[in-house]
Amino acid sequence: MRKVLIVGATSAIAEACARRFAAEGDALCLCARRADRLDVLAADLRVRGAALVAVEVLDANDVAGHAAMLDRATAALDGLDTVLIAHGTLSDQAACEASVEQTLAEIHTNGLSTVALLTELAGRFERQRHGTLAVISSVAGDRGRQSNYVYGSAKALVTAFTGGLRQRLAKAGVNVLTIKPGFVDTPMTAAFPKGPLWASADTIAAGIVRAIERRNSVVYLPGFWRPIMAIIRAIPEPVFRRIRL
Repeated sequence: MRKVLIVGATSAIAEACARRFAAEGDALCLCARRADRLDVLAADLRVRGAALVAVEVLDANDVAGHAAMLDRATAALDGLDTVLIAHGTLSDQAACEASVEQTLAEIHTNGLSTVALLTELAGRFERQRHGTLAVISSVAGDRGRQSNYVYGSAKALVTAFTGGLRQRLAKAGVNVLTIKPGFVDTPMTAAFPKGPLWASADTIAAGIVRAIERRNSVVYLPGFWRPIMAIIRAIPEPVFRRIRL
């Protein structure tokens, strides 16, 4: 039985992961901003077979509240061995271009809040010398593109940070998993036209749970994004500047 904390638990991908953890009889602590949605999700997961479901109401941007939340989650589950960090927003690139305040807010939500949470978690997991820290980044962090470079830069921070943290914590037997989804069909992307590169939240969740179980380091989901992003990263800068992505 795993003891799993999910931060951003009411996002579509996180909910799909939680259902899979519950079906395996894991104990769960769900952390998100909205108590009403957490309560509904918790009730559903208990029916699905979760050994225990606790809830924590916290905005991940409240960095000062991270340590106390982790203390309560650890106490509720009698320990933690798996953490999935899944919170975030889909940045409005045009709004960010017009506002320093909006740009910094998006980078804080999608990047710095995750860095802060991981910094607090790293010491705890290093001391206990086991466990998995799984973090949702994005393929958008692999190369800055004009269509979403604010969101992409925040995710690039997450990708680089988890890469270094993985190297540090490997010596303590702790795995750090960087998750890079591509286009995901969720309520947050409901207005976007869909195509063959889009995947369901449940498909992504299946890949996340599998990667946690296999103690993978970096996973692109679905897997076809790995060669796609390799090609995008390889485009020479003079050519890249002239194309629309």
